Amino acid sequence: MSGSGASAKIAVEWLASVAPDPDACRWEWERNPLGIALLPAGRRWDVLILPGELGCPTLDVLTRLVDRPGPVLADFGEARMGFFVPPGTAARWLGTGVRSAGRGTWIVVPYPGRATGGVRWLVPPDGSGTLNDASLLELAMHEAAGQLARRERGQRS
Repeated sequence: MSGSGASAKIAVEWLASVAPDPDACRWEWERNPLGIALLPAGRRWDVLILPGELGCPTLDVLTRLVDRPGPVLADFGEARMGFFVPPGTAARWLGTGVRSAGRGTWIVVPYPGRATGGVRWLVPPDGSGTLNDASLLELAMHEAAGQLARRERGQRS
């Protein structure tokens, strides 16, 4: 895939820009064999963290609603998924069963385009600042939750 190196570099710049010392962050990130950085949420993005059983179908619905969703992280085994949303979303979010990372919190972020043991990108950032629209994400979550409920009812009958 040509151009992926350039887009990864732009994504790195975008992500590292929120670090207290972006140059040190980039340097460490590029040399750390784990390829992860601890970055503060709440500056350029917040993260809504969904349990995997809701996050996976939510991402499926979201990819049908938009050409390209904003960045999405998954931890090992996809037990949890983190959707990057506009800053300030975490403070306003009222969804049940959804954790949020906003101002004052830090999250583990893998180097774009590199798989690490604990966390990986399902949708890597494109470097342009594209985020998941919170209202579309909520719509996708409701649709996914409805599908899960129907599936559970179907299994019980």
